[in-house]
Amino acid sequence: MAKSAKTKEIPTILITNDDSVSAPGIKALVEAVKGLGRIVVVAPDKPQSGMGHAITIGHPLRLQKVHLFEGVETYSCSGTPVDCVKLAVDVVLHKKPTICLSGINHGANHSINVIYSGTMSAALEASIESIPSIGFSLLDYSIDADFSGAKKYVRIIVEKMLAGKPLDKHLCLNVNIPAVDEKLIKGIKICRQAYAKYEEKFDQRKDPHGKKYYWLTGEFKNLESGKDTDSWALKHNYVSVVPVQFDLTHYGLKKTLETKWKL
Repeated sequence: MAKSAKTKEIPTILITNDDSVSAPGIKALVEAVKGLGRIVVVAPDKPQSGMGHAITIGHPLRLQKVHLFEGVETYSCSGTPVDCVKLAVDVVLHKKPTICLSGINHGANHSINVIYSGTMSAALEASIESIPSIGFSLLDYSIDADFSGAKKYVRIIVEKMLAGKPLDKHLCLNVNIPAVDEKLIKGIKICRQAYAKYEEKFDQRKDPHGKKYYWLTGEFKNLESGKDTDSWALKHNYVSVVPVQFDLTHYGLKKTLETKWKL
């Protein structure tokens, strides 16, 4: 008698974000990948935007089971996005998920934003832990943002990721979606990170007691015009996909220093 075919293992999809477990963006992400595997959500209990790769070491972390998404095991965490990934693996799942998805962030995370982003830091933490990951962001900061186009492209990209065999265990993608009507999105472009940054200013103000305080302001400046960058793709209504990594070594400069410095 022939052996029965091996049962295909159902993927486990860990979802997190930096806008909080109750943000509309994470709800859109859950809806976008429903049916692609077992979904488990572990996300911050409050907004953690701009936290970068911060972790909690000075006080205890709290994890509470909540009921926000029908049929989806969901936890609210008192820590940072990176804390959420660590706790999900060690305390909730007791193993590594198949993939980790972070977002959908309310606002841009292209170019230099990837350095500051809690959304992308969660995805990079998963990558460090050998979990293929994607961070998703929609270029709309509004709480009432329309995620319909984002959801369509999230599903396309996640399906492609899950279909890839075998998955690169350190794969990490930074995906940004333009804030335009779904019909105006031209498609997906694989890009490099643009050289762009904020020209920052601190607005000096006074509180009711007359004491000075400062509010960070500034303008985002794209410092190059390359058509292979995420900034160009988004400006022209493409979904940008940038492969990123946690190894920050500048290999070209390393080779130069080894030759010229002769230490």
